[in-house]
Amino acid sequence: MFRQIAPFISRAALAAILFAGVPAAGIAGLESAVAAPVPDSFADLADRLSPAVVNISTTQELKRPSREDFPFPQLPEGSPFEEFFKEFFDQQQQRGPTRVNSLGSGFVIDPKGVIVTNNHVIADADEIEVTFTDGTKLKATIIGRDERTDVAVLQVKADHDLPYVSFANSDTARVGEWVMAIGNPFGLGGSVSVGIISARNRDINAGYYDDFIQTDAAINRGNSGGPLFNMNGEVVGVNTAIISPSGGSIGIGFAIPANDVQRVVDQLRQYGEARRGWIGVRLQSLNDDMAEGLGIDKARGALVAEVTPDSPAAKGGVLQGDVIITFDGKEVSAMRSLPRIVATTEIGRAVQVEVLRKGQPVTLTITVGKSEEKPQSASASPGETPQAEQPGVTATQVDTLGLSLSPITDELRAKYEIPAEVKGVVVTSIKGKSPAGYAQAENRIREGDVIVEVQQETVMQASDVTEKVKKVVDSNGKVVLLLLSRKGELSFAALRLDQS
Repeated sequence: MFRQIAPFISRAALAAILFAGVPAAGIAGLESAVAAPVPDSFADLADRLSPAVVNISTTQELKRPSREDFPFPQLPEGSPFEEFFKEFFDQQQQRGPTRVNSLGSGFVIDPKGVIVTNNHVIADADEIEVTFTDGTKLKATIIGRDERTDVAVLQVKADHDLPYVSFANSDTARVGEWVMAIGNPFGLGGSVSVGIISARNRDINAGYYDDFIQTDAAINRGNSGGPLFNMNGEVVGVNTAIISPSGGSIGIGFAIPANDVQRVVDQLRQYGEARRGWIGVRLQSLNDDMAEGLGIDKARGALVAEVTPDSPAAKGGVLQGDVIITFDGKEVSAMRSLPRIVATTEIGRAVQVEVLRKGQPVTLTITVGKSEEKPQSASASPGETPQAEQPGVTATQVDTLGLSLSPITDELRAKYEIPAEVKGVVVTSIKGKSPAGYAQAENRIREGDVIVEVQQETVMQASDVTEKVKKVVDSNGKVVLLLLSRKGELSFAALRLDQS
């Protein structure tokens, strides 16, 4: 009905009819939305792009288990099971290795046969074969791959230039824009689906650099590594993950933004590896309580839980407890955004970094180094909590926080895996309904943690903790900020005093 009426009335009138009661300013915006072009068909775009999209099949050889892998069970001599196990292992060895196949997607970015896909599509593969829409099959070799971003680059050799596609500037992609996915779902090959960009900057806990584009275009198993196109026929993202209880599409798929992919692809082609910036800090997210304890107006930026000695950050003057709010002119809105900003910064470049130190802004200069190890965050991971207090150690009660504290002994070091260099006092028990009890429920503090600092001041014994907590109470403070060491890893925890 709508498609029949629209040609006979003005768009402004149509907007007024459909959205009666909307203020004039709102109608103007809606009129603009109605006027936006909607494709009558995606056929021409699919015809043009499909030849550059490939199916990727891999083969991996798995060895049969041997007697060395599974030691022959100790059985009584002459037992009937002895002959059974011997026959079983002999048959397994005679069958030889098992070959496992997997399927995925990819796309050509260079007419000379350079192909982009996901790392998990070709990981551990012994053989990689690429199939084009015309049925041509070519063997592929790996130029380079990067586990952290899940990007891989392949090379095939053809006797002619291959159809290829280009990357879009994914930073300009907007929520609501049309997109098209082409790939190899369930091994069917050459399947096209369309939808919109549902969201940007998604964190799905897939890695340290999560910044996915979410789309409702149908993405299924086998689409991994395939392109997500905009309506200009440019690759806006690489399809890599879905949320699905069944393995099929429910309209929630995720693609790595094209700008991130292109940066990694260029490095893999040039160096054979991805090169990332590094400054040498362990980071922690800020919540409102921690911000209050640090004297900051609101939770923002990335809290430095630990600075690696002799690192670029240490040389640049970054201190434990600093909150990084800008890096190289880019705002750090939350902890998760900083690793991506640093990783994409040119190695060897000196950048301006703004931090909040005890609530006051400080500007530093840091020369970015090269990342060699997997980055870490200081967010604590759930685990089993030791409950019993160490026998023979007299605990000091800090009733204001709901904690029992003890000096570090050899027994406590062994029990709670406290490194020899860690100094402070050990949390030996936590009262349920208390500031510490509420923090324990969120795994921000637990038995066995060592309190290293209170209010960013070093503590060596329980009386130091009591004294500094009393100062907070006397000054009508609402939050006590602790620096904790858990098995040698440092993190901040804020305990709110006014919880009931």
